[in-house]
Amino acid sequence: MKITALKTFILHVPVTRNGVSDSTHTLTHWGAPGVMIETDAGIIGYGYSGTHAHLPTDRLITQCIETCFADLIIGRNPLEVTALWREMERFPPVQWVGRGGITHLALGAIDVALWDIKSKASGMPLWQEMGGNARKIGAYNTDGGWLNWPMETLIDDCRRLVQDDGYTGVKIKVGSPNLSTDIKRLEAVRKAIGPDVTLAVDANGLMDLPTAMRFGKYLADTDVMWFEEPLWYDDVFSHKRLAESISTPIALGEQLYLPHNFATFIEAGALHYAQPDVARLGGITPWIQVADMALNYGLPVVSHVGDMMQTHIHTAIGHPSNTMLEYIPWLRECFTDPATVKDGYFLVPQQPGAGTTLRDDALDRFGVA
Repeated sequence: MKITALKTFILHVPVTRNGVSDSTHTLTHWGAPGVMIETDAGIIGYGYSGTHAHLPTDRLITQCIETCFADLIIGRNPLEVTALWREMERFPPVQWVGRGGITHLALGAIDVALWDIKSKASGMPLWQEMGGNARKIGAYNTDGGWLNWPMETLIDDCRRLVQDDGYTGVKIKVGSPNLSTDIKRLEAVRKAIGPDVTLAVDANGLMDLPTAMRFGKYLADTDVMWFEEPLWYDDVFSHKRLAESISTPIALGEQLYLPHNFATFIEAGALHYAQPDVARLGGITPWIQVADMALNYGLPVVSHVGDMMQTHIHTAIGHPSNTMLEYIPWLRECFTDPATVKDGYFLVPQQPGAGTTLRDDALDRFGVA
């Protein structure tokens, strides 16, 4: 089998209630700049990244795919995924200008598309191609916990997600201008969902170390499962200090680009839940490296879903480090086999591939130039 062509696309899909905010970001759409890789066997692989639908930078990602990586893989065997990934990741001119950022998001889209081809060629869903067995992955929902939701909406959403929709947990955003506001919202959500439901919080890298340490007391009092991205993403030392000073486990990883970054945090004792994202990390190939590393250190993996779960449900089922996964529904209408939750657990995907095959109408409905 040979790769014959690469065709890029950009999707911009509206988010819940047409606008969500956390402590750092506000967005109205989720972006999916991606690629379709065609082969002489008639198999097409689909892969994409996850962005804030900023069209100029989305175009940079697709341009990077077209102008920096396409010539490296056209005419090559797409089943040689690991070898192709390493060749692209170590391509000297691209490595010189970026071992992260736009070049890595472009690489990740290509790698996912190659794994999609590999799984389709085998006639298996990706989780099975990875050697996994069909097993239940619990779903926790982030889409009811946005920081711009008023208190009443926040409480109603979280209660409904647990009591009516059956989610095993929820995550809420923190990082309000006043810490007391976050404390009140946290306590209200815990009261609404009850003591036995998983509750996590996410500061999206906003807090400084003293604020995060103060907040730690209230996290323990409300039995928070993890404190996600409490501090600036690359600050290993402060995360280590925080991990040593509070009892709530630290989760991070969505902003880390390299397996080496995870190794540094893990060796420092600065994280307890690893959150690699195939979109940011450069694809499924390095995601497996991080998941293996976490497993060897006895740390669970709970991926960040920049892909909105489509590929990550496969990696979660396919790797033993995973038992739960985040649910955000924004891109479900784009795919032939959308990630689906029933009674608090993800349904096991059955279609061959990585879950990334676009519906026939996806580009017409959500595509941008």
